[in-house]
Amino acid sequence: MAIINRIGDYAEDMKTWRRHLHMHPELSLDCFETAAFVVERLKEFGVDEIHEGIAQSGVVALIRGQGDGPVTGLRADMDALPMDEITGADWASTIPGKMHACGHDGHTTMLLGAARYLAETRRFKGTVALIFQPAEETVGGGRMMVEEGIMDRFGIQEVYAIHTDPFSEEGQLRTCSGPIMAAVDDFHITVRGVGGHAAYPSSCRDPMPCALAIGQALQTIVSRNTDPLLPLVVSLTMISGGTATNIVPETVSMSGTVRSFDPDLRDMVERRIAEIAHGQAASYGVAAKVDYVRNYPATVNHEAQAEFAGRIARDVVGEARTITDLRPEMGAEDFSYMLEARPGAFLFLGQGVGPSCHHPAFDFNDDVAPIGASFFARLIETRHGV
Repeated sequence: MAIINRIGDYAEDMKTWRRHLHMHPELSLDCFETAAFVVERLKEFGVDEIHEGIAQSGVVALIRGQGDGPVTGLRADMDALPMDEITGADWASTIPGKMHACGHDGHTTMLLGAARYLAETRRFKGTVALIFQPAEETVGGGRMMVEEGIMDRFGIQEVYAIHTDPFSEEGQLRTCSGPIMAAVDDFHITVRGVGGHAAYPSSCRDPMPCALAIGQALQTIVSRNTDPLLPLVVSLTMISGGTATNIVPETVSMSGTVRSFDPDLRDMVERRIAEIAHGQAASYGVAAKVDYVRNYPATVNHEAQAEFAGRIARDVVGEARTITDLRPEMGAEDFSYMLEARPGAFLFLGQGVGPSCHHPAFDFNDDVAPIGASFFARLIETRHGV
């Protein structure tokens, strides 16, 4: 494994940074202390420019190399999750109800490690744009940074990002050309009838049978409305109605998630959920209200950039640990907005098999941080060769 020696020298510093971040998690757009920590490190490294307050607490920093050349963006997300940690680690979260359970503390650390090396050596032409982004887990900080104009403002031509992977072996880099993560949408259905005493159902219009019928019918979207060769998930995950056994409720609420890759399929699902809900409501003599919320689009790697990233991965972790035909995953990622704005690629870095992301026992593996930092640095030195 060809970790850059100088970055290997930073390993203990990177571990210290990561564990500090892990102990002080912040949520959504409220990543101000994390951003301040990042800015403090960047100033120590001697980067050329630091721009704060993008998407509220996001940061973009620039490192200029030796002469004119391309501008490449490297992105890390900074936000944590609203959950309690059970790792028992000495560096566990110090804030109840908040923890880094998706590795964003590690992502930030890897980019800081690359930044330190690139600012110190500057063996490249052009400019590196370091993108530290809030709110990947919530409102789409990536979208907000794109909408606030970072691509044009800083002249970014390509973008790359890494996400830790607790489902693959330590040090493995995995990617693919084309879709790598799914689009995610949410749906919320409210079935409204006429409540009353459960002993006298004929005096009511019970929304519960209708809700159950809707739940059953939603399963036909995948099995009967979709080409079986196209990936699609429609999951009803929440249903709520009633307060006592002898009361027919006035309303029943239902919610779920949709995961897809194909834009036309996404449109079809939205239409069919509305048709099913309203059609079933009419047949049961009740009413249905449907809210369909489109969230992150599919994360789609660009072919040339994915192939280039695969080549860099081979240089860093070797052929045996590089996977370039990864099967797309049904999770979602707001780096998708950056890939819609500019060519680039998204990769997974294996940290060894263990508790999954979003599990209260999850913790980033500090041993892989130098690998991610080396990947970023080698990518810049290769694409921006002196």
